[in-house]
Amino acid sequence: MAETRSLKFYQADVFTSQPFGGNPVAVFPDAGGLTDEHLQKIAREMNLSETVFVFPPSDPAAVVRLRIFTPTQEIPFAGHPVVGALYVLAHIGSMAASEPVTRVLYECNIGVFPVELHVRDGQVTRVVMTQPKPQFVGEVDNTEDLYKIAGSLGISKSVIVEAKWPLAVVSTGLPVLIVPVRTLTAVRSIEANDDAIIDLCSRFGTNGIMVFTTVTVEPFASAHTRMFAPSIGISEDPATGSAGGALGAYLVHHGVVEVVPTTEVIIEQGYEIDRPSSILVQVESDDDMIQSVKVGGQCVMVAEGVLSF
Repeated sequence: MAETRSLKFYQADVFTSQPFGGNPVAVFPDAGGLTDEHLQKIAREMNLSETVFVFPPSDPAAVVRLRIFTPTQEIPFAGHPVVGALYVLAHIGSMAASEPVTRVLYECNIGVFPVELHVRDGQVTRVVMTQPKPQFVGEVDNTEDLYKIAGSLGISKSVIVEAKWPLAVVSTGLPVLIVPVRTLTAVRSIEANDDAIIDLCSRFGTNGIMVFTTVTVEPFASAHTRMFAPSIGISEDPATGSAGGALGAYLVHHGVVEVVPTTEVIIEQGYEIDRPSSILVQVESDDDMIQSVKVGGQCVMVAEGVLSF
């Protein structure tokens, strides 16, 4: 009889201070010895937007190496899995975090990046990750594509055009198609067509479509968003750190928000699927050039267990 392996795992809700809000992530702190097949099967079993596996770093400057899987594939980089994994590791004592801010480097499949853990009274109150510098890949302006994008979302082309900002592919680690929409009502009315979105993502070289409006539910928020990424196994994501970073850069780049040397943007997401989320994006710019994008938020532990196979 084959030997059974037992793996400890933890689950946290990310970009929220309340259980059952935000975006859940499963974290396996000791994934050494697992094959790629194991990692994918476990992620499919957990059936969350992403599952994170922690390995020793190959770069001595980093404290850990993270590999991130959706239910269908490995992705090289993401937002909420990194924020959630570093929160979990500090929470369970696998990584030291001292007041007021602990800065560490973590490794993922696209490089080594800094993370800040904000600590008060011995507890991590916020995790903030630095993302790769934004790349503004291109804009969508032909009528046929506009009709296809609107059709994939089940909304009128006019509510996109009337938003007066461009549709654009932006990346701070993962490329996303950003679609501005004029009203909150239109965003809430979206009925996404997964197959059509998959075709569009393939055409534009993105992992998903993020729709936003500047009309928000919460008075402190700058944008209300929905994120659709069926091509990587996520029909609708409750809170997307990578796309949130790209959107923050977009808002600054196009002057949608008031721009200062460090522009802070609050993005609300997940309201339509009953997982309200709040993503903090900090965009540092100088002489109209964006120098860095940081994405962070609160997290809360919701579960721990053992997976046996």
